[in-house]
Amino acid sequence: MTFRQFAFRNVSRNKRLYAGYFLSSLFTVMVFFTFSIFAYHPVLSGVNIHSSATFALSVSKWIIYVFSFFFVLYSMSAFLQSRKREFGLMIMQGMTTVQLRLMIFLENMIIGLFATIGGIGLGLVFAKAILLAGENVLTINQKLSFYIPYKAIILTLFAFLILFILISFFISAVLRSGKIITLLKGNKQAKSEPKSSALLSLLVPILLGTSYFLSLRAEGLEAIFLLIPVVIMVSIGTYLLFTQLSVYIIRKIKSMKTIFWLKTNMLLFSDLAYRMKDNARSFFLVAIISTVSFCAIGSLYGFQSMIGGNNAKENPYLFTYLATNGDSNEQKHIEQIDRTLKESNLAVEKGALKLTYYSASNGDRTIVVVKQSDYNQLAELMEIDTIQLSGGKAAVVDFGMSRMGQSMLNQPVTLQSGVVIEANQAVVSPAVYGFSGYFIVSDDQYAKLQTPIQEKHYYAWHGPLGQKEALAAGGKLTNQLPYSNKYEFYALELQNSILNQRFGPILFIGLFIGIVFFVSAGSFLYFRLYSDLDDDRQKFKSVSKMGLSERELTKILNRQIILLFFAPIVVALVHGAVALATLSNMFQYSLLKESLLVLSLFFIVQVIYFFIVRFFYIRQVRMAVA
Repeated sequence: MTFRQFAFRNVSRNKRLYAGYFLSSLFTVMVFFTFSIFAYHPVLSGVNIHSSATFALSVSKWIIYVFSFFFVLYSMSAFLQSRKREFGLMIMQGMTTVQLRLMIFLENMIIGLFATIGGIGLGLVFAKAILLAGENVLTINQKLSFYIPYKAIILTLFAFLILFILISFFISAVLRSGKIITLLKGNKQAKSEPKSSALLSLLVPILLGTSYFLSLRAEGLEAIFLLIPVVIMVSIGTYLLFTQLSVYIIRKIKSMKTIFWLKTNMLLFSDLAYRMKDNARSFFLVAIISTVSFCAIGSLYGFQSMIGGNNAKENPYLFTYLATNGDSNEQKHIEQIDRTLKESNLAVEKGALKLTYYSASNGDRTIVVVKQSDYNQLAELMEIDTIQLSGGKAAVVDFGMSRMGQSMLNQPVTLQSGVVIEANQAVVSPAVYGFSGYFIVSDDQYAKLQTPIQEKHYYAWHGPLGQKEALAAGGKLTNQLPYSNKYEFYALELQNSILNQRFGPILFIGLFIGIVFFVSAGSFLYFRLYSDLDDDRQKFKSVSKMGLSERELTKILNRQIILLFFAPIVVALVHGAVALATLSNMFQYSLLKESLLVLSLFFIVQVIYFFIVRFFYIRQVRMAVA
């Protein structure tokens, strides 16, 4: 048997340990390859409006590449630590340090080669579906047809072969100074009982509680100013949570005989403190990475929903046209819009409104006045509440980001004609897009007003959102009626499409990077769990001789795996929920639906992943006990 065959058989014999490392590496390669497919796609790589998306995709794939380097390095190091005893036996039998390093190098390159080829292969298999999904998320007008991505294949192949070569050289130095006796003992060296500080444990609720309180109370720019101090406090609090508070709580539970001696709790808690302490850094890393993943995807998805929601909320009409006094083509344009919408078979209803401008008597301000009957006509069109005025009082519309209406309540305005307008009610209404703080007066009072200093005519076409013909009609009319200082045309579906095209690449990139982070976090948990498999086998094999039943064994392992598997994820979910709630407060827009959807999907995926890992882990322990 040659040395290369020996290295290959080592990999095949340790396939249980290497399975997670291999699959995680394969997934990372596939994601990098997917980004490359998009970056080199003929539709996106040309000189067109999507060049910014191409640049963003190219940058993102290298971000994933750098992250992959550290992820693979950590993963491989974790596996090699569990094989120390095996390496010690090899050195005892005459293997030199150079041969050991060469063996590790070859093993890692074998896994890396197969992971790279497998990742490219899976990327090609799912390329059509990925391109279709990307086409919808990126919101582009052209189809992303399947093509043979030669450049992407060559780039991915060389990039990851270089990555695995570098990783192999780094890993070869891990056991450089290891003594034989240390390697032979491996993880069986005696450990001192984990200790925790009551003071440091107390800091956890103080730091996290303060961070949550400040985050949830922050509004507007306050959230941005508090970002750095809150992130620092949350990071320190999370680290102390796993290194100090968790150990402190477990030790307290162990001191409670009614709990510790109950049924099989002794076996559960006997070494749980050791595991929490040993895995503290991994749990901290998983919690932070998962939090970043939740926040990235949740905030991006929320932003897209918020932009589209606010856009439709502020302007609920499919089309609007605003004409000034000097617009000599007003009627011609209105007829052109009506004709185009009719030809497009759009279901719309038209309303009109006259906006009149008057100067205050002191000349320091100009107000906009609308007749009550005209406003109610648009309100009925939109199926919102109409205005009922009495006592010569007016109403003021309070809408949009400016919220001018509240400040204009009960503030009489005397016009140059001597007419006094005073509003005693503020109405939140999007009846006229782009205007907030205008007055609605009764028809009788409106008739007493003199000639305005300026007059604008507002036209609105209202209809159900989501009509496919609206986008094409909006694009056609926007080209025919470009922006002018005499008139302004607005097409809602077209503007939403433009916003989605600009925001789509960011969402697409954030989604992929968030998924990579989340899969990596799950892989860290897998690595740490399986690194303790041999210890669990030996422990439960010994305990089973004392009468431990298979049902009790499964129950203990279930609780143990649940605690170790979900502790960092639950912490990350709480961090993510608070962060998304803070984002909602900052923009005064509810992201509850988006937050629940993102966090629930991640939790469901984690549960599925847990059951898969649990099944194979318990089966491995049972095989040793049987």
